[in-house]
Amino acid sequence: MSGERIIELDRISVYQVENLILANVTLFVSKGEFLYLIGKTGSGKSSLLKTLYAELPVRIGTAKVAGYDLRMLRIKDVPFLRRKLGIVFQDFQLLMDRSVNENLFFVMRATGWKDKRKMQQRLLEVLAKVNLGNKGAKMPHQLSGGEQQRVAIARALVNDPEVILADEPTGNLDPESSEGIISLLMDISKTGRAVIMATHNYTFFDKYPSRTLMCEKGKVIPA
Repeated sequence: MSGERIIELDRISVYQVENLILANVTLFVSKGEFLYLIGKTGSGKSSLLKTLYAELPVRIGTAKVAGYDLRMLRIKDVPFLRRKLGIVFQDFQLLMDRSVNENLFFVMRATGWKDKRKMQQRLLEVLAKVNLGNKGAKMPHQLSGGEQQRVAIARALVNDPEVILADEPTGNLDPESSEGIISLLMDISKTGRAVIMATHNYTFFDKYPSRTLMCEKGKVIPA
């Protein structure tokens, strides 16, 4: 870890519409840090991640993510913030009617890539990083659940993000695939990216220990 902070939350409150989900949240995350965010379903883990990628607004406190002040963030700037973030969901959210390669190209085109040679080069880089270098022509249904989640992680890496937000990334996977995903995310954090993984799967914490925070009774506390 470099010690340089990439996420700074100081006494923020997290709301879903008018419902207060989490109060007085203070959280500092450094580049290259891996952080577990645990808690029961409905405890606020996903809401906190949605706050970080500006799906939910920050009304109280100060919040800075990847150089952006979330309190001052304009709607037109949200896509630029999200290019600095890679987001991984539990249900993969792949486009099932197109190949692995086309899933990644779709994201590139949507975020402003134009040069086909550079797009192809980046595609090969991210697929190699998630050990799927020979799977680019496959359709998602031809892949295992673990492989589909690796495609989702490759997609999250396309724009070389500073932060990876993974919301229950092992929730639909068997234990062996889950361990592979956690190991991969740990390796990604060692390249200087901050990784926050929301999970209620604690079985790998002994093998892959890291700083852990818990959402509980409307608070975020050390676990």
